[in-house]
Amino acid sequence: MKKSVLTRYRVMAYVTAVLLILLTIGVIGKRLLGLDGFDGFVSVVGIAHGWLYVIYLVFAFDLGTKAKMPLGRLAWVLLAGTVPTAAFFVERKVTREVTPLVIDDPAPKTAAA
Repeated sequence: MKKSVLTRYRVMAYVTAVLLILLTIGVIGKRLLGLDGFDGFVSVVGIAHGWLYVIYLVFAFDLGTKAKMPLGRLAWVLLAGTVPTAAFFVERKVTREVTPLVIDDPAPKTAAA
């Protein structure tokens, strides 16, 4: 498996987790605390998280199939983007497990004169 597959997954895991935390804070501010001004924030962050979560699902599924993860573990990885902060912990665990499967890119070939 190429290193780029793992890197894409890791980036999307962090982006999805950060947006979900921001969305959670926004919803708490809007609904529980009744603060004005959170409507636009929740809308923008919610839409961004929704679309980027779909991309996260694609990259996580790609990683899981290339790493030959069992179906239960793959489902666990896919659902990590729906629980605030879970993606951080799942990403670290998956990275530790998948890193030995990563093939380093070969050195670029130089043309012989």
